[in-house]
Amino acid sequence: MQLFLGTVLSSLWERAPLQTFLLLSAILLILAQYLQRKRQHLNYPPGPPGLPIVGNFFQMDYKNPKIHVQKFTKKYGNVFCMHVRNLTFIMVTGLPLIKEVLVNQDYVFIDRPHAPIISHIFKSLGLIMSNGQGWKEQRRFALMTLRNFGLGKKTLEDRIREEARYLTDAIREEKGQPFDPHFQIKNAVSNIICSITFGHRFEYHDSQFRELLKSLDDVSVLSGRWESQLFNMFPWIMKFLPGAHQQLFREWKKLETFVENVVKQHKEDLNPEETLDFIDAYLKELSKDNIHSSFNEKNLIFCTLDLFLAGTETTATTLRWALLYMALYPEIQGKIQAEIDRVIGQSRQPTMADKEMMPYTNAAVHEVQRMGDVLPFNVVRVATVDTTVAGYHVPKGTMMLTNLNALHRDPKEWATPEAFNPEHFLENGQFKKREAFLPFSIGKRVCLGEQLARAELFLFFTCLLQKFTFQAPPNTQLSLDSRYGMTVSPASYQICALSRVM
Repeated sequence: MQLFLGTVLSSLWERAPLQTFLLLSAILLILAQYLQRKRQHLNYPPGPPGLPIVGNFFQMDYKNPKIHVQKFTKKYGNVFCMHVRNLTFIMVTGLPLIKEVLVNQDYVFIDRPHAPIISHIFKSLGLIMSNGQGWKEQRRFALMTLRNFGLGKKTLEDRIREEARYLTDAIREEKGQPFDPHFQIKNAVSNIICSITFGHRFEYHDSQFRELLKSLDDVSVLSGRWESQLFNMFPWIMKFLPGAHQQLFREWKKLETFVENVVKQHKEDLNPEETLDFIDAYLKELSKDNIHSSFNEKNLIFCTLDLFLAGTETTATTLRWALLYMALYPEIQGKIQAEIDRVIGQSRQPTMADKEMMPYTNAAVHEVQRMGDVLPFNVVRVATVDTTVAGYHVPKGTMMLTNLNALHRDPKEWATPEAFNPEHFLENGQFKKREAFLPFSIGKRVCLGEQLARAELFLFFTCLLQKFTFQAPPNTQLSLDSRYGMTVSPASYQICALSRVM
């Protein structure tokens, strides 16, 4: 019966998707209007009026959501509300409100939502989308294990520096000709978390791993497509229909299968006397008699996937933005290289100890994060109980988004908010921390890989600019066009890396 229904719905969708959708909308119109009237008496924040059933679905530009959010913020204020069928979203803007939600009321907004597409992919397992005691146990174990394998220690710094040598060698092979650095950077960054989770790195010419990184890239992009958002409204229908959401599920399954196979191999090779990586440590935890209830092999797979995803995507994307900004701002690139030559020279690799003596380079890395803004609305939270924010009623189950994009472009916080300007993080020539800079979020669910990401960004970026000058290919105009998905990444570009070493 399900197969028959799926065939019929798929046929209808392919022949007349708009007509089918309108018909379904008409059928549910009366119910939607009733539910909307029922909500009107509540003291909800203001927001754009929506259509029956779909709410504000068609009012969002899924190719460039920043623009529409900015318009809504300007029209409705620093707290506004949107509805997508039975899902309610509230967006807060400004540092005081962001701190109210993520710090002052962190006990209320500590959980992740169970929206259909999130549940379908993450199944409320792992580190990113889990909640409650299970999340606490998994996060505590992951942090402990990461520290055991070098987080914050010289050993992990050495891994990053070694990988930076592989990356510079790979880029040197391009001989100054135009190339797309996307997958070389992604492979290099991913190798750091892979060495911790899987116990080894992957060569840049490894075609199987390149396909895996391609799947990771596809997951990031496809999750932002309108079909994936429509799945949240009508999962019981969309699961039978073709579209980007189906490809998203297929690509995620490839990643899941890869990790399952790695775990299987680890189980066969496990040495009780030696713990080589995160998977080994987790498998040994599973063998304990007093094991916590959230520890099981399925959670191992999803925790590993989360570390692989989070440990690759955001840092690699930020470094791709960094090279693009360097090519677009050659005078800033020159100042960074002058500082590198003065503090480090060309005879040795950069170390984390150099960071304190390199305020301009450090400021430039932070400015790349501010302008690149790879997670403009943070990772979504959900209200665990009824509460109020800025005097507005926020019922249990409301999804909460924090507008980091507006914070990082706030003219009250930044002298030239729309321009790439490392001076934002400098005062009297010294590096200056900024409270309005939150790329890793704040509160109890602050990014657990923040320390690792900061080390990777500084060391990879400094190593690359020590060895190369990045510029646009001849007769080519580089742009800052974005590609939206799980993160905001630069549109595909080619660049030239000219060797600085004679």
